[in-house]
Amino acid sequence: MKGAATLLVLALIWTSGLLAFADRVARSTPAQAPAPADGIVALTGAGSNERIKAAMGLLEDGKGKRLLVSGVNRDASREDIRDATRAVRRLYDCCVDLGFEAATTVGNARETFAWARAMRYHSLIVVTADYHMPRAMLELRAGLPGIQLQSYPVATSVMGANGWWRTSRRARTMGLEYCKFITILAREGLLSLGPRNDPPQAKT
Repeated sequence: MKGAATLLVLALIWTSGLLAFADRVARSTPAQAPAPADGIVALTGAGSNERIKAAMGLLEDGKGKRLLVSGVNRDASREDIRDATRAVRRLYDCCVDLGFEAATTVGNARETFAWARAMRYHSLIVVTADYHMPRAMLELRAGLPGIQLQSYPVATSVMGANGWWRTSRRARTMGLEYCKFITILAREGLLSLGPRNDPPQAKT
């Protein structure tokens, strides 16, 4: 009985956390354009075209000097990306960089850090899917110390007008993303409890 009660409590905690996470995602769509930054980064994945289009729109509006599209499929070419997003040729040719190395969100953080350091950028606007944004910001903040980040989530069909729980596919996507999010949250919490490298105290 105790085991069943424990499992029930854990299930309730997990469900409550999922509902809070989904509510956070639902309220995340920006009400206004972000403040200008040094650069813009779009993280690829499912629905990448919409993310890149949104990032290109910010670039066209002068919200950043350059745009990095991180985690591009290695089989895609520059022309493939431009054609799919209908980007303005002049702006695309001069100010868009493609990153082909990242295959995960951790990879996105590493690729973005290398790009920002090479460009000597100190502030970035991060563009990705609404449901992916909480985890992406955790990873990028951990991987880009000293760089100011603004989030610009792109609304997706995962949330849906009728709610993410209405279909098994949407519910599965949201549940999986929540599990990934709390895993990263736990990792960062454990790292913060690690040994401190305080300077040695002088002997008296």
